[in-house]
Amino acid sequence: MKRIALIGSTGSIGRSTLSVVEHLSDRFSIFALTANSTVDRLAEQVSKFRPEVVGIADDKFVGDFRKHCLNLGIPLPEIVTGREGLRQITTATPVDIVVSGAVGAAGLWPTYTAVAAGKTVALANKEAMVVAGELLRKTAEVTGAQIIPIDSEHCAVDQCLRSGKRSEVHRLILTASGGPFRETPIERFAHVTPEEALKHPTWQMGKRITIDSATLMNKGLEVIEARWLFDIPAAKVDIMVHPQSIIHSMVEFVDGSIMAQLGTADMRQPIQYALTYPERVKTPVAHLDWSSASRLEFTPPDRVKFPCLSLAYSAIEMGGTAPAVLNAADEIAVEAFLERRVPFNGIPEVIAAAMEAHHCQTGGSLDSILEADRWAREFAKTRVGREVA
Repeated sequence: MKRIALIGSTGSIGRSTLSVVEHLSDRFSIFALTANSTVDRLAEQVSKFRPEVVGIADDKFVGDFRKHCLNLGIPLPEIVTGREGLRQITTATPVDIVVSGAVGAAGLWPTYTAVAAGKTVALANKEAMVVAGELLRKTAEVTGAQIIPIDSEHCAVDQCLRSGKRSEVHRLILTASGGPFRETPIERFAHVTPEEALKHPTWQMGKRITIDSATLMNKGLEVIEARWLFDIPAAKVDIMVHPQSIIHSMVEFVDGSIMAQLGTADMRQPIQYALTYPERVKTPVAHLDWSSASRLEFTPPDRVKFPCLSLAYSAIEMGGTAPAVLNAADEIAVEAFLERRVPFNGIPEVIAAAMEAHHCQTGGSLDSILEADRWAREFAKTRVGREVA
């Protein structure tokens, strides 16, 4: 029986993880759950999975959480708050696996503390590896921590890499659905609404990642993540638009052989893979219906229409704090778009301006990364305000 600390339990990854844990209740139990502000749902999860500890981002929500637990008639678990509370959870001795499912840069701290403590980390928070991939990789080498990706694309790559040696890899190929605007003329991008951008053709996800999928920034972030997860130069990571979303990623080896991982579009599959690795066990996820998979299309992405891809490749080439600036500026720009304060095609413009203004620092200490993140957010907020004016 392995014990799990689930960071971001009320989000889509968190809920899918709990579904997997429920299915494999003879193998896993929940030691801790954490959430930001959705404490009503958190209380319901506590009622069902009975964790020993609960982490709440801001202590101002603790009172509401207590009330919800009282209304449900359940005993209160230990409650911790803020960054120190997250550290206590991710480094706790009983924890075998930390599932990092928090959204955005907020997932960096719990991911880093778990890796520093030598835990197995099932990583869904791509931003942690984007902004601090080099630091996390070096830390894991020292502590013996194991980082297993939950992102469907990186989980697919991880599985394909088991077919050969790293020295035999020619390139990684990450697939992308192309988002809702794959065939939309670029001239319409200035008039795209948040409602249109939130209609992803394949996946049900949170708002930020859905908008990132619409701009293809999500793929750019995945390139950076793959660079550090698999110790592969970004120049060897390619992207192919695959609207059917059946092949989740591929690995091409030096002899020309290509290994592809196929499956249904259900996040429970990569989550279960990460939790049970290196084993494979039966899953409730529906198996692929080959009668509906007769056509598989692939095209290269249009970098003119989707400049966020080139911005991501530039950030990894710059190295140091550049990826942190890319990610932070993107978060602010996406938020502004959702609030109708910048147009859809204004998102890459805000990011590009932040990267151009930033004085990149090498070294990659946690302090320098966090400072770059803070700077980029302030810059992007000012830039958004200027565009609105």
